[in-house]
Amino acid sequence: MHRTSTRVILSCAAIGVGGGVVAGASGYLALIMAAIGPMFYGLTIGTHFLPSVVAFALLKRPGTAVLAGVIAGLVGAAFAPHWLPRFIGTGLLVGALIELPFLVTRYRRWDAWLFYLAAAIAGIGIAAVVFVALGGEHFAWWTWAIALPLYAGSPAFFTWVGRVIAKRLERAGVARSLR
Repeated sequence: MHRTSTRVILSCAAIGVGGGVVAGASGYLALIMAAIGPMFYGLTIGTHFLPSVVAFALLKRPGTAVLAGVIAGLVGAAFAPHWLPRFIGTGLLVGALIELPFLVTRYRRWDAWLFYLAAAIAGIGIAAVVFVALGGEHFAWWTWAIALPLYAGSPAFFTWVGRVIAKRLERAGVARSLR
C-alpha cells in the first residue's frame, strides 16, 4: 500500500484552506450574480477548480486534487454552513474530474493538456447539467449563448490560474522536499 507523508497531507490542507477562502467568497459572489445577471453565474464555477489544480500540479501525487478539493469545501462551508453539502460535493467532484485523465495514464504523464482536458470535460458537463436543471427552453437563446460558454470556459481559465500559481510555488521551492 502506498503511504502518503504528513508533509503532503499538510500541503494539501494549506492549499485547501486558501482555496476554501476563495470558494467561500465565490459562493456569495455567485449568489449576487444569480440575482443580478444569472447568465454570468458561470464565471464563478471555475473558482472551485483552483485548490485542486494547485495541489495536483504542485505535488504531482494521486489523490492530492481530491484531498485539497474536499478541504477547500470544508473551509468554504465555514463561511456558509448552509452550503456544506454543496461545497464538499463540489470539491470531491472537481478533484475527481481533474484526476480522471491522469488516472487513465496511471499517473505517468503530467502534461499540461491533461489538466485542460479535465477542465473542458468538467466545464461542458456542468454547462449541460445546468442547462437541463434550469429548464433551458424557458430562457431566451441569447441568454444561453452567453451563459454556456462561461460555464464551459471558467474551469479552463481557473485551471490556467491554478497551474500558474503551482509553477510559481514550485520555483520558490515550496514542494522541493515533497518529491
